Amino acid sequence: MAENYSGSKFNIISFLKKAVAVGASDVHLQVDEHPAIRIDGKITKVDMPVLTEDDISIAYDILLPVHFKGKVNSVFDLDFAYEIHGVSRFRVNLSRQLGKSALVIRTIPYNIKKVAELMLPESIEQFATLNNGLVLITGPTGSGKSTTIASLIDYININYPKHIITIEDPVEFIFSNKRSLVSQRQVLIDTPSFPDGIKYALRQDPDVIFIGEIRDKETVTAALKAAETGHLVFATIHTNDAIQTVNRIVNMFEPSDREFVRGQLASILRGTVSQKLVPIANASGRRPACEVLVVTPTVKDFIEKDKLEDIYELVKKGSFNNMITMNASLYRLFEQDLISEDVAMSYSDNKNELQQMFRGVFHGTFGYNDRS
Repeated sequence: MAENYSGSKFNIISFLKKAVAVGASDVHLQVDEHPAIRIDGKITKVDMPVLTEDDISIAYDILLPVHFKGKVNSVFDLDFAYEIHGVSRFRVNLSRQLGKSALVIRTIPYNIKKVAELMLPESIEQFATLNNGLVLITGPTGSGKSTTIASLIDYININYPKHIITIEDPVEFIFSNKRSLVSQRQVLIDTPSFPDGIKYALRQDPDVIFIGEIRDKETVTAALKAAETGHLVFATIHTNDAIQTVNRIVNMFEPSDREFVRGQLASILRGTVSQKLVPIANASGRRPACEVLVVTPTVKDFIEKDKLEDIYELVKKGSFNNMITMNASLYRLFEQDLISEDVAMSYSDNKNELQQMFRGVFHGTFGYNDRS
């Protein structure tokens, strides 16, 4: 990618093609800065001239969908999709910082990989076999949530004759109809908002509803209603683990409503998958580390009674339900010589427990002494 474009205008299409070719997950373009790309989780500046306001304006003009053309000067942030046919789809975020324009562009591959190809725990496919309830995929930005959801939706698409409705902002992975019928709706183009999209999806004979992101109480309320009325609902949320996820949802409501919401959530939540992408030692690429919670009758009871800290102890002992903690997942990657102890520790949110695993103090139910 170290190509010098000195003396020529920045070509956004050419740049995106090259970014895809070198395996970049994200592209960062900002006025008065060199273009940058993210590969295997690391930002690299590209050997090209700094970008001018004209460069970014031309890129805006090329990438912006027609229906957004008149809004670019009246909004501060904008999300939309773009596609270079035969190369990739892209999720584009338009923003400003210190009064200067910027673009962050994520590559969305055409190919939807299976759970095993993503190196995810195959046990999460159990969530795609359910007929109803709420399944939440969580993690920070860039942790692979959209890719995991796409894999689960395509699993349903391949194996079951169902109607799947996705509500996204923007639409990322594109599904072709297989055994299922897939309807994809984009916020601000096909539906005004996530809550409206969910409300009207219930009148469109769905079996499965995917909500691109839970951002507010209105979206949570609509998602809970959809799951309560007998649909299987998948959604993403920016949290790090199951306990934080339940807390985030419950705390979106007024204190007087939280007991009711906990009961509602306990009755319809089927599981959570929290994930991080961890760089592999001595190789390119990343592997997912996952916490998987399966909602058992005991977990339901803990949610209802607000004993969320007890849920973590249950996950640690939950191998018979294919549950696993984030620390156990990180430790497995270490045992497989994929990551170092230092990397595992840096990605852990419970460093004391993981340190005990390395010292052999805690072994849980996963056979940590056996290298796999």
